[in-house]
Amino acid sequence: MTGKLFFQALGKFFAGLIVVSALLFVPAGTLKWPAAWLFLGILFIPMFAAGIVMMIRSPQLLRKRLNAKEEQKEQKTVVVLSGVMFLCAFVAAGLNYRFGWIPLPGWVSWAGAGLFLAAYLLYAEVLRENAYLSRTIEVQKDQKVVDTGLYGIVRHPMYSATLLLFLSMGLVLGSVISFAILLCYIPIIVKRIGNEEKVLLEGLQGYGGYRKKVKYRLIPFVW
Repeated sequence: MTGKLFFQALGKFFAGLIVVSALLFVPAGTLKWPAAWLFLGILFIPMFAAGIVMMIRSPQLLRKRLNAKEEQKEQKTVVVLSGVMFLCAFVAAGLNYRFGWIPLPGWVSWAGAGLFLAAYLLYAEVLRENAYLSRTIEVQKDQKVVDTGLYGIVRHPMYSATLLLFLSMGLVLGSVISFAILLCYIPIIVKRIGNEEKVLLEGLQGYGGYRKKVKYRLIPFVW
């Protein structure tokens, strides 16, 4: 653990907290929005805890997770599209609350929160199983194919977890409009997986055999 890594992680954490809060509360025109506070809590409290655990137990993994700079042109496009998607989804949720466009019962937010936390646990398990995970598409030095646990069910369990995370966000915020916007993540992640598999086939020994062994990419028995 280094001081530089600690402050880098802390800086990105608080920057994310401030930006997401602004995107929600400014369009909503009020801080008195219980669903938004629920969302911020279930998003950032586990994130902070996971960061502390990685800082202590696996600083290298934390360093990889903080590096979001993509080198490939296709993935830069994916990152931009994802950013636009979140921007639109959060702003739409705030406006939806402010003007009461399509009100949903309160239990929807709590059900979405349960799904969100379940997806967070799935994501944590993926991080535990695969020490090579990074936020960018690359083949690392001495990287080996991971084919056990969740990786024995689908080839990209991290994306399976993020799919559940992102789709549940609109439910937590009580916004059908945001849920519809976040459905755009499906074609975005399909594009990312296609490019990632091409890179892994070319650079990671044994990945071709792994693809034959584990048929499904994202959702068991579906795709």
